[in-house]
Amino acid sequence: MSFSFLLHGHDTVHCAYYLQRTSGHGVDFEMLTLEKEKLRQSKMRDPKHINLGGMDFLLHGYGSSSGFPFVISNRDFNIQLGENNTPNFYVTFPSEALWRKSVYQLHAEFMEWASALGYCEYKSESLSRVDFSFDYHVPEIDFDEDSFISLSSKDSQYRQEGVVQTFNIGKGDIVLRVYNKIDEIEQKSEKVWFFDLWNESENVWRIEWQVRKDKLRRFGIRTFSDLSQLEGDLLRYLATEHTTLRIKANDSNRSRWPLHPLWIDLQDKIENMNCLGVDKCFDEDALLEEKELRIAISMYGYMKRIAALYCLRKGSDMVSKSEAIVQLDWLLSKVHDPLSWQTDVKKKTTQMRLGKW
Repeated sequence: MSFSFLLHGHDTVHCAYYLQRTSGHGVDFEMLTLEKEKLRQSKMRDPKHINLGGMDFLLHGYGSSSGFPFVISNRDFNIQLGENNTPNFYVTFPSEALWRKSVYQLHAEFMEWASALGYCEYKSESLSRVDFSFDYHVPEIDFDEDSFISLSSKDSQYRQEGVVQTFNIGKGDIVLRVYNKIDEIEQKSEKVWFFDLWNESENVWRIEWQVRKDKLRRFGIRTFSDLSQLEGDLLRYLATEHTTLRIKANDSNRSRWPLHPLWIDLQDKIENMNCLGVDKCFDEDALLEEKELRIAISMYGYMKRIAALYCLRKGSDMVSKSEAIVQLDWLLSKVHDPLSWQTDVKKKTTQMRLGKW
């Protein structure tokens, strides 16, 4: 089996913060309540652009399922907050931000923002979920669900047109997913900026562990400082004791099956994580151009439908692209409103800048 390692990193991180106001104005919860109520009454789905502590956010018109009355977000943070909640701030660091920066830089920037509002910690932050990912270029897989030996008794797999896309192993505190990341991007996440990080656009498989609070605590991981020092110990346990990938053999004792070369390489990468030195920055312009291209592909499909409708109306066999563009321009002129155009373009620009695509 041929494969090549591409990169590793944190893909999602959740953290609770326990902050108290010692100076400054803090968060204006009355303002948030008023603006949230305006959103609710307007029945608009679009969030409201606000500025808190010198940072721009989108205020959403809903609270969180975990009981926080307010949710604000931008490209770097999704923050659930409440004046009377304990903890009073719960932050999700999204995937794009983690690959654009690092979890430690994002944590520092969040604390700087909180300090600008007049808050300081009265209790250390508490990590509640960390996702660790390792990406490989694998032209063809030669294993199935029976090749995994795990302490977890629960497993599943997902197929599309008879081809395996995802192996899921475990439930609760530890979940391992080994899946075709290209398929996931194209069908769900649209995280096209990974293509530039990988320098690959096909046959990329991700090995990803989702680890929650209780298992993090078992390895002494509560804070970001703990994570930086102890994540290697946790990952060694996950890749050597919790779950391994094996080459099937005739031995009835599956634990004696030889390790798969992919897993041997993974264990080696974990042993030498400090030496990997992966550059996580991606090209912002390339990201925007890729999103434009994907919109153009959708529009091209609609153009063909407009051309077909025009053929039916005119009794023609074929309409050229130029003729279809003229027809589209005429249709757009009938619905175009200059005032709403300016307002909506500005609003969408702000939302995209803050991470709502």
